[in-house]
Amino acid sequence: MTERKEKAKLMDEEGMHRALRRIAHQILEQNEGAGDLVLLGIRRRGVPLARELARHIREIEGTDVPVGELDITLYRDDLSEKASAAQIAGTSVPFPVKDRTVVLVDDVIYTGRTARAALDAVSGLGRPAKIRLAVLVDRGHRELPIRPDFIGKNVPTSRSEIVSVNVEEYDGRTCVVLEELSEA
Repeated sequence: MTERKEKAKLMDEEGMHRALRRIAHQILEQNEGAGDLVLLGIRRRGVPLARELARHIREIEGTDVPVGELDITLYRDDLSEKASAAQIAGTSVPFPVKDRTVVLVDDVIYTGRTARAALDAVSGLGRPAKIRLAVLVDRGHRELPIRPDFIGKNVPTSRSEIVSVNVEEYDGRTCVVLEELSEA
């Protein structure tokens, strides 16, 4: 049996908020404002991060940016391997993405496969003008040629390590921790 052991705290709650504020500023600068922006949080932890980005954008620009929830379960390339454990929560995007700038929001980018699945899911919703990717943590080890546009923190890791983003909504705490996998 494999166990996870906390190795280091990478970001506390305030560090996460600072990183998301910085990403919000970068998104607004690159997009020249919030005019045509929509945020799509990749379920699960990308959704509360997208909501916080929208809150920061509202504070900075005074503009409410729509936030949707993207379930990529059916677009995963490893679905056959995880079919028994797959839980479909559903996509909730109650606004058009056509001709908008879509910012996909996720907690951690690793191999790039989740981002690829999210791109496929967005294409089923319409044709955005642009799609950008914002992640709280980039841990490296890409298997696909996908690079985030906005990154909160780069954390070089080994493959035996896991970066866990904890959010109050799901985990009862808000922080980012580095965990080591070990055999029990």
